[in-house]
Amino acid sequence: MEFEYEMICCIVNAGYSETVMDAAREFGARGGTVVHARGTANPEAETFFHITVQPEKEMVMILVPAKLKDDILHALYKAVGLNTPGQGIAFSLPVDRAVGLSAAEKQAKKQTAGGDAAVEAKAQPAAEETAHAESNAAEKD
Repeated sequence: MEFEYEMICCIVNAGYSETVMDAAREFGARGGTVVHARGTANPEAETFFHITVQPEKEMVMILVPAKLKDDILHALYKAVGLNTPGQGIAFSLPVDRAVGLSAAEKQAKKQTAGGDAAVEAKAQPAAEETAHAESNAAEKD
């Protein structure tokens, strides 16, 4: 099964989230979400990997079109991998559905689809569902 989007998750030492985003943007990422976190590696892991784990971390989550995933992961490895001061790890997870994407992202998706009518027809129900969900959320507030 192929997925349209992937979520890239990159966990780095505190202070390196901008380096993550700079590397990801070079290959087409538009933005991400930073969550402050705390590492819990045990002494055996530190000995095995020959690293010292800094407990304060930042987790950067980036939603990208699946076709960009490999290039972005490779860029993250080079910019903030375990052998850098950022001591980061990165992985991706498939995303089977996403709502609330920006208008620019939707426009880019249409352009890469070549204006295919079938793609636009498929996107219409999703846009209606998104509007309905946002309307329901507003009513609850």
